[in-house]
Amino acid sequence: MTHEAGWAHAPGALRAPSWLREPPDPNALVAPLWSSTAHKQDGVLTVGGVPLTELAAEHGSPAYVLDEADFRARARAFRDAFADYDVFYAGKAFLCTAVAQWVAEEGLCLDVCSGGELTVAKRAGFDMARVGFHGNNKSVEEIERAVALGVGRIILDSFHEVERVAETAERLGRTQRVMVRVTAGVEAHTHEYIATAHEDQKFGFSITNGAAYDAVRRVLEAPGLELLGLHSHIGSQIFDSSGFEVAARRVLALHARISEELAVTLPEMDLGGGFGIAYTTQDDPSDPAQLAIEMSKIVEHECRALGIDEPRLSVEPGRAIVGPAMCTLYEVGTVKEVALDGGASRTYVSVDGGMSDNIRTALYDADYSCTLVNRRSDATPVLSRVVGRHCEAGDIVVKDEFLPGDVRPGDLIAVPGTGAYCRSMASNYNHSLRPPVVAVRDGRSRVVVRRETMDDLLATDVGMAP
Repeated sequence: MTHEAGWAHAPGALRAPSWLREPPDPNALVAPLWSSTAHKQDGVLTVGGVPLTELAAEHGSPAYVLDEADFRARARAFRDAFADYDVFYAGKAFLCTAVAQWVAEEGLCLDVCSGGELTVAKRAGFDMARVGFHGNNKSVEEIERAVALGVGRIILDSFHEVERVAETAERLGRTQRVMVRVTAGVEAHTHEYIATAHEDQKFGFSITNGAAYDAVRRVLEAPGLELLGLHSHIGSQIFDSSGFEVAARRVLALHARISEELAVTLPEMDLGGGFGIAYTTQDDPSDPAQLAIEMSKIVEHECRALGIDEPRLSVEPGRAIVGPAMCTLYEVGTVKEVALDGGASRTYVSVDGGMSDNIRTALYDADYSCTLVNRRSDATPVLSRVVGRHCEAGDIVVKDEFLPGDVRPGDLIAVPGTGAYCRSMASNYNHSLRPPVVAVRDGRSRVVVRRETMDDLLATDVGMAP
């Protein structure tokens, strides 16, 4: 018989996962998991020169803490490593006006996938010629706004979109640059929901069944469209470059076929990206310079084998820029020892946030780390589970982590690696208020996205009819 709480009460659930080791000092930071300015002194975590105890006192909790210097350094690292490419920051990972301005200042392009993200880019004064518009179901209104604003490229994802964008461009008297998103039939070694190049999923045109070639032909025949090239994206949180090698081979083969059979030389190609980050010690991401070397070699080799010129390349690092640059700060509310069968027990550390500010553990079975940030502890480490305050058994923030055995209400805990998709996927579940994003740099903090208020929560609730 299966327990209604599922894996949380499965046999052997009290064992730490194989990659998690009991730390000799639970106060120490595992540096690769944190932003570059994070460090501890006397047990207090400081990020961007701001002690998180002070940040909590000023801004409250939960709060997303964004290390501006780290964000900018990661953006520059990708810009410099891929100097011959266009590097597109993933707006879907996390976007606000300040971040869009940082992206522009560091010389990156911007990838958006909704009218809302496009609006933020416009508000930030982003150069629309450096914006790419993604999405598998763009509305007519979104397409019209993108064309009218002059976005640099729209990535076409269906035959309907070919028609809609062409009609819109012709009606507005514009020539719209586009790319055709293709699926290369590559099984990326990642979670099913974030693998995007296998055949049985919603994105793109299949190379295998000929849909991609047909889409290119239709774009070339459509008035008002200028085809830049092909776009491929194999997934997200990817560490192994072998998937890119297979995808590049198949996409470049199609690129060469188009040149030969349709007498068109496509000037560009987007290889996607979705590079992984370190959430826990089991993750070992490559640095941008190494990724650039490996991907450039792949493209150079395949183009030489096909006898074609190399197109101008684009890459999309995904979470790799903002993911490690942010952590989430929580306050402990309760600590509970739950007795289990066989005399065992589990320590549940409940915090003032949860799945409303980080849905990834529940959605993707994602692993996270955490640390006590407001004091030093000499207590023995205890395998603990950090959980949220919502009415769901699956409301888990950190499934397994060794925390000091004396963690108590009022303590502060921080979770690293929460820059990507946590705030952007946050919700008002249980009518919770979404936390603020507080940027820190050089010993100062500033709110770049304010905390929601009860007035915000009720603003769209029109109430009862008279």
